[in-house]
Amino acid sequence: MNPNTILTMNAQKPNFSAEEVLNVLKYRYATKKFDPNAKISKETFDAILEAARLAPTSMGFEPWKMIVLQDAELRQKIKPFAWGAQNPLDNASHFIVFIANKKNDVTFGSAYLDHVLKEIHQIPDKVYEFFREAYTNFSTKDFNTMESERAAFDWSAKQAYIVMANMMTAAAFFGVDSCAIEGFQPKELDRILGAEEKLYDTEHYSAAVTLALGYRNETPHRDKTRRPLTESVIWK
Repeated sequence: MNPNTILTMNAQKPNFSAEEVLNVLKYRYATKKFDPNAKISKETFDAILEAARLAPTSMGFEPWKMIVLQDAELRQKIKPFAWGAQNPLDNASHFIVFIANKKNDVTFGSAYLDHVLKEIHQIPDKVYEFFREAYTNFSTKDFNTMESERAAFDWSAKQAYIVMANMMTAAAFFGVDSCAIEGFQPKELDRILGAEEKLYDTEHYSAAVTLALGYRNETPHRDKTRRPLTESVIWK
C-alpha cells in the first residue's frame, strides 16, 4: 500500500444532527483575545493538524505548508509586522503561518508537482499525461493562473485558505477558538521567517495567511450577522 494513503473509503457515515453541526458553527467566532494560560492538548492539536491534512485542494496538489510558531521570541520578532495579531501572538496557544507555493512550483513538470503526482499519489504514466493536459488547460486557458507570479501565488493561497477553514471547523468541534488573520506584512514575514530564520525558501514560498488557535479570554461582543440566504443563493 502507498504509505501516503489515508483509509477513507470505508469511513463511517457521520450522524450529527443539523442542530449539532450548526451549533458548532455558531459557537465559532473570530476570537481576538486568547487566554494565555489555556493550552490546547497535544491530542486535540494533532487532530486539528490531521484536519488540515485531510482538507481538499485543487487537483490534490496541496501547494502549501504551515509553520506552527510556538517560539515566544520569534512571535515577538514578527509582532511589529502583524498588526492584526497583537493579542494572539502574545496569548494564543498555537499560532500558525501558512505559506503557499510560488509560480515555478505550480507549473506543470516542476519538481514539486512531480513529487506530489509520482511519489505521493503514485499515479501511472497515463494518468500523469491526463493531469498534464487538464492542468495545463486549466492554468493557461480556463482560469489562467499562470499569467503572472501573483496569479499563480493567489491560486496557491486559495488552497491554503481551504485548509485553514477545515482546521477552524474541526477546532470548533473540539471547543477550540480560532481567528484567521490577514493583518500582517507578507514581505516582512518572508524576510524574518524565510530569509533570516531559514524556515522556508522564499524562492519557492511566501506567507499567505495566519491562524491563531486557543481558548477565548473574552465574551463574544455580539451575535453573528450575515446576509439572508435569499440574497446569496440563486435557485433555478
